Amino acid sequence: MYLMELLKTIVLGIVQGITEWLPISSTGHMILVDQFMPLNQSADFINLFLVVIQFGSILAVVTLYFHKLNPFSPKKSKEEKSDTWNMWFKVLVGCIPAAVIGLLFDDLINQYTYNAWVVAAALILYGIFFILIEKQNKTPKINDLNTLTYKTALLIGAFQVLSLIPGTSRSGSTILGATILGTSRFVAAEFSFFLAVPVMLGASLLKVVKFFLETGGGFSGEEIGILLTGMVVAYLVSIAAIKFLMNYIRNHDFKAFGYYRIVVGILVILYFLISGAQVVVH
Repeated sequence: MYLMELLKTIVLGIVQGITEWLPISSTGHMILVDQFMPLNQSADFINLFLVVIQFGSILAVVTLYFHKLNPFSPKKSKEEKSDTWNMWFKVLVGCIPAAVIGLLFDDLINQYTYNAWVVAAALILYGIFFILIEKQNKTPKINDLNTLTYKTALLIGAFQVLSLIPGTSRSGSTILGATILGTSRFVAAEFSFFLAVPVMLGASLLKVVKFFLETGGGFSGEEIGILLTGMVVAYLVSIAAIKFLMNYIRNHDFKAFGYYRIVVGILVILYFLISGAQVVVH
């Protein structure tokens, strides 16, 4: 029985690693996979797992961009170190909107939005947005992270608030917002990655604290094994997914992701309508 749970966890880790960085919603896909292949764990633990598994994806960003993110690197000049600190301050500014809204409304968001219908609607709606934005084909005004202003960083962070609704996609909302605000796809994707580090760390920590407070206990050995397995798989797959996306957007736009979101959203709606299956809410 435990082996089957680990196999399910590996699948979830693969899904998390791929979808966290592509603008197609990792949490949305994780909820949908759980509908078809649910873990036999408590609702409280699954709610925690769907967020904390993202820690593996965060480590992938830190691994791939360690030099760029490290303001103490001896290989950097004084000016480069200053640019790195400025980038981190912009990231922190961009995190403010999602941090405030997330802390205030986390319970309500979990209660009313963590289900397949919301995921399907968000997938379709933002898929349409991606296609419409890309068809405008505007010339980007911001082609380097160093020229990104604090005001623009805050506005991108405001778009990130939308990702609190599952199916929207954290990377999708920030990339979409950054593109609307005039950044290149490359800058939009990189800033989205860097925004994820403090946001996902904070979300994971919040879920762990709430889990302990609400359950009054710690993790079982089985739960620890599931969490570690999911995070390791998500880490390895995330590295490949990030490399793929950054290579892809050098020569392509985001319309393909938009069409993918619409198709998946429609299939989800049809599945639940035809099968009559119950939408699981954790």
